[in-house]
Amino acid sequence: MSAIDDLLQRHLDGPDIGAPGILTPSPKLHLAVVTCMDARIKVFDVFGLKHGEVHILRNAGGVVTDDVVRSLSISQRKLGTREVIVMQHTYCGLATITDDEFKDELEEATGLRPPWAVEAFREVKDSVRQSVERVRRSPFIPYVDNVRGFVYDVNTAALTEVH
Repeated sequence: MSAIDDLLQRHLDGPDIGAPGILTPSPKLHLAVVTCMDARIKVFDVFGLKHGEVHILRNAGGVVTDDVVRSLSISQRKLGTREVIVMQHTYCGLATITDDEFKDELEEATGLRPPWAVEAFREVKDSVRQSVERVRRSPFIPYVDNVRGFVYDVNTAALTEVH
């Protein structure tokens, strides 16, 4: 059985009934969280979230890319969010590679060099600061007064704000 088949069976066997009590795609807390796709990060547990409270945007590294700006723009302009958390984490896979190294690897394997940035980093706090600034400086994101960045420690669950 494939992993997809396993998850489909879990869905059939599980308690998911959808979200009949949540009548809008607008999050109750008017907050968006940008974080990494790393499977160790349980965003709902980290912040004690309930279904329907926040928008969660995930990608490799939890970095603010053009696509994240796109999603935040929609989230704020059409769905009522007013605050943003950028949360990256310790022991991230992006800290183990470089942009050029990964692009070289892809080019060698496919014959094409990707046009997008990998967004690899060495120091997670610097990456958080950069992503927070990208949100604050974007002309497409209207509410930037309450954008905050954090580093989540995957070993201890400590959450440290980055200034």
